[in-house]
Amino acid sequence: MINNLKMCLCLCLCFLLLTLTTHVYAAQIDTTHYQLSPGDKIQIKVYGEDNLTFNELLIPESGQINYPYLGSVTVAGKTLTQVKDEITHGLKGDYLLDPKVMVNLLNFKQIYVGGEVRRPGGYEYQPNLSVEKAVALAGGFTDRADTDDITIKDANNKLKTDDASINMEIEPGDIIVVGQSFF
Repeated sequence: MINNLKMCLCLCLCFLLLTLTTHVYAAQIDTTHYQLSPGDKIQIKVYGEDNLTFNELLIPESGQINYPYLGSVTVAGKTLTQVKDEITHGLKGDYLLDPKVMVNLLNFKQIYVGGEVRRPGGYEYQPNLSVEKAVALAGGFTDRADTDDITIKDANNKLKTDDASINMEIEPGDIIVVGQSFF
């Protein structure tokens, strides 16, 4: 009885450590080459300038944000570094001598899972997300799901593949549809 309790506690501790490690890894994902798009949430901070700092900005469908002194700034299709450089360059000289700008990605845009899953809907994208993990977020397959009939479209509703495997990695904004089995 005591050995079973020790084993159970050990397994729980291992699971907890694995979960914590996964969250630390996800928070440190390399977004160097990631291009921003509508639905992403970013943070813009300018050191010592509270009126130029935004703790949370949702990128609208237009892909542009209104930024003080600079007006409309296009952020969609650009990397975090490109946005930082554009804001730094725009503020430098006329407004600030040497602006210290930082741009962070807070959340990726959602992925959508539909068709034969238990809870169809939108879910927050997580780095290294596969079709199988996305389906798990949506409660798993229904009894009528055809796991050989999975379609993936991109955020613009363009077909990426109509023959996706459950191990295929997905990207922010992807739409996953699980087909219905006839048997």
